[in-house]
Order: sequence, then C-alpha cells, then structure tokens
Amino acid sequence: MANTSRIQTYGMQQRSDRMDFYIRDKSARPALTSPHRHEYFQIQINLGGDTVQHIGGAIRPFPRNTLAFILPHRLHVIPHPEDGNFVLINFSQDFLLQHLQCDPMDLEDIPLNEAPELAPFRFQEHLDFILDDARFAEITALLGQMREVDQTRQLGSASMLRGYLLQLIGQVCNQFEPELRALSASKAERRGRRDAMARVMDYIREHIADPALTLTDAAAAAFLSPNYLTHLLRKETGSTFSELVLERRMRLARTYLMNSSKPLSHIAQICGFADEAYFSRRFRKANGMPPGQFRREQRGG
Repeated sequence: MANTSRIQTYGMQQRSDRMDFYIRDKSARPALTSPHRHEYFQIQINLGGDTVQHIGGAIRPFPRNTLAFILPHRLHVIPHPEDGNFVLINFSQDFLLQHLQCDPMDLEDIPLNEAPELAPFRFQEHLDFILDDARFAEITALLGQMREVDQTRQLGSASMLRGYLLQLIGQVCNQFEPELRALSASKAERRGRRDAMARVMDYIREHIADPALTLTDAAAAAFLSPNYLTHLLRKETGSTFSELVLERRMRLARTYLMNSSKPLSHIAQICGFADEAYFSRRFRKANGMPPGQFRREQRGG
C-alpha cells in the first residue's frame, strides 16, 4: 500500500449523514481512493466490477458478490473501477454491539462465542467472503430493506436497521462458519499483531540512525494508526514507542562500545542521537555511567 506516511482517520461525521448507521451506493458520495482508516465499522458490498482490497498488511481479491468487513482503525482501501458498483455501510460500535463495552482497539480479543457478529471483521485479512448468486441475492434484498427504512427514519427504524444488519452478518457467519472457527482456534488475529510488530521492529532497525524517527512514520510503515500502535506496544511490550526506540539505541550503543574503537561522536550519530553530549546524558541515565567509562570497564582497562 503506497504513500502511507500521512493517512487520514475519519469519524462518522465526516463520511456519514448520521452518527449511528449510514448506507449508500457510489452515487451518494465519492469513494476514497487512497489508504485511510475510520473510527467506525464498515461493510462494503461489491455489486459489480472485480478489484482487490488492501487491508492491514494484506491484499485480498474483491470480485463481484464479495463483502468486505472492516474494523475501526484498520488501514484499508478498495480501488473500485469506474464502471463498478458497490454499497457501503458505516455504523458505530454502539449501534452493533450495545451489549459490549470494549475499547475499539481490543475488539480482536473478544471471544468468538461472546460476540460472533465480530467474526468476519476479525478475520477479514485471512478470508475472502465471496458468495454465490443465490446467497448474494439474499444479501442484496437485505440491503434494499435497509435503504428503504433508512430513508424514512421513525421511532423503531434504528431497531429494524440493527436487525437487518445482524441478519447480513449472520448469513455470512453461517456460510463461513468452519473457516471462521478454524481461524479463531488458530488465533489468527494474534498472528496479524505479531506481523505488525515485526514490521514496526524492522522499521525501527532500518531507521535507528535517524534522530527524527517517529511513532507516526513507524505506524504508517506497519499499516497501523499511531493510536493503535501505541495501544499495541503497551499490550505486547509494556513500553511506549519512545522507550522502545531508546532501549534499541542503547543496546546498539553498548554493542559498538564493547566491540569497536569508533569515537563516541560517531557512535552517537549511528545510534540516532543528534549530538555526543545528548548521547552521553541518555547513556549515563540508562546505564549508570558515561559511555567512555562503560567502554573502559567492559574492556578491562
């Protein structure tokens, strides 16, 4: 997914006419053509025009009769062809999961049996929800009912829309139950998080010498939002991004001090510190002694 250095995260108010539930086709609003994220759930339904979807770190086929289930804060883009057609549904977490109080960044950790309606969203990066014509006709009928109710909102309309939405998700869960249960049993979402962490670590390693190394750039390289990366680092490592980068820089500095005769100014530079004095202060604070003393003691003299 190209050009990930500055990626927009959208709220419902920016891409929807209502704050709870919104359904539209391509004529109602121009499709987004660059990678982006949003704070709400989204389902896209391809009515015609084969393409692909980029989601997280994966590229999945997105032909006609396919549904895409996109979690909040998940980087994605679907480049719809000019002659294609689609329906898009945006909805808030509260609209779908009234019974569940959960940080949106922890949705992948909810047990399958506690919130089965989350299953397609959790495993979208691993599975393609392509339906045959008969099943897809049932989905399009539900879409028609949703659009009719949404256009004339009344007191019970939100409940009706929620029911149709759950029917849509339920039909997909029923058809793909074996695959979804297998992915849940294998903890596929954890593999996805490990892959994301590996991308972050690779980016840090490749850019460790850059004093301007930032959380935003590392998150973009790993197909994550900065907020989600912060959350993921705390969950997986117990550290902030700055703490993690400093720990890696200190580890690299100790290696150079023990195994090379490079001057301290050069070690400071290749470890990502703007100047030797700042490097020495941070090294003393992290290791209890200045770098020159550390080198002498490690070499026994």
